[in-house]
Amino acid sequence: MRIGRTYLKADDQVEVIAGKDKGRVGKVLKVFPAENKATVERINMIKRHTKPREMNQQGQIVEREAPIHVSNLQLICPECTQTGRIGKKILDDGTKVRVCKKCGESIESK
Repeated sequence: MRIGRTYLKADDQVEVIAGKDKGRVGKVLKVFPAENKATVERINMIKRHTKPREMNQQGQIVEREAPIHVSNLQLICPECTQTGRIGKKILDDGTKVRVCKKCGESIESK
């Protein structure tokens, strides 16, 4: 399996553009580059049925976020607050930054 190049990082604001949660906005919690997936806060919730681990403990149903494919997510630019495509740019000092294609501003956290 080919490892994809994702443009998302943890703590980015994203909007879901396809699937059952289309149109919802959330914060990226964790990115899995090997699978091209990311977990987003309160998006793609699943119910996990857990067994009791001890004699006095009960089984329960736990809701948690499941990973969603990055092609179904679009980054929200913190400067112009719009969803859009992301480009990469090399600055004069040689550092690479992500750039919003709509407003041209850097997306990297300050």
